[in-house]
Amino acid sequence: MERREDEEEEKAIAQREDDEDDEEKREDGDEEEEEGAAADRREDEDEDAGDKDATGIKEKKKTKITSQDRTCVPGIIYLGHIPPRFRPKHLRNLLSVYGEIGRIFLQPEDRQVRKRKKKAGLRRCDFTEGWVEFRDKRVAKKVAASLHNTPMGTRKRQRFSSDLWCMKYLHRFQWIHLSERLAYEQTVLNQRLRTEVSQAKRETNFYLNNVEKSAHLDKLRKKRQRDGEQADEKTWDFTQRQTEEEIQKKKKRKDSVSRKHLDKARLMEQQSQSNVSLLAKIFNSNPSQ
Repeated sequence: MERREDEEEEKAIAQREDDEDDEEKREDGDEEEEEGAAADRREDEDEDAGDKDATGIKEKKKTKITSQDRTCVPGIIYLGHIPPRFRPKHLRNLLSVYGEIGRIFLQPEDRQVRKRKKKAGLRRCDFTEGWVEFRDKRVAKKVAASLHNTPMGTRKRQRFSSDLWCMKYLHRFQWIHLSERLAYEQTVLNQRLRTEVSQAKRETNFYLNNVEKSAHLDKLRKKRQRDGEQADEKTWDFTQRQTEEEIQKKKKRKDSVSRKHLDKARLMEQQSQSNVSLLAKIFNSNPSQ
């Protein structure tokens, strides 16, 4: 009996030890799982942070690029008045204070005006209008808004101080449009010159042909006179333009002819009416009989 009791106690103790070992193993497994989940969470958080950093860097780069693009967009100002003896270097010196300037173009005067000046003794070439390109369009807008209708010179003794700025910012205007316009004007001018030259050539050829014909006719006439033949002198019949009196006489004749026709028409109407009355009398008398 005592042995059985001892064996049962040993079995109970062994079972307890086994249960404790199982519980320890379970706890160890749970701890390992918790540690793995925490590590996975950390890795996910690190990946998310890396993605956020990468997106932030990309956005910063994009903003930098867009800001650079915005600053690089040029703007063009139109100048409607250019004072005499005003040159592109003066324009650059006056406007370079407000911002960086790119290309400048000033339209010279017409050729006819230059010819008149040369005849008068003036050899300088003045300009009528101009275009200025700023590197930044925002600066161009501010300059056009602030300097319009203001004196060119800041001091009284400064050159061009009595002249006013006449400028306007050209919205959505590019330098290519200006070059296209200048090319078009040049082609039109060349076409006009070609037509004038061709017209002058035609006139000279016509004149030379007539001179040759007249020389040939003179030779024939002299030859006939030498031979004793009668030279037929050609007479030119010209129709002179009608005078005002002749035009008025023609109108009066037409009016008189039209009046005669009206009188004849009236007589014919009267005769027809008389014939109608006679016919009515005749037809009305027949049934009565």
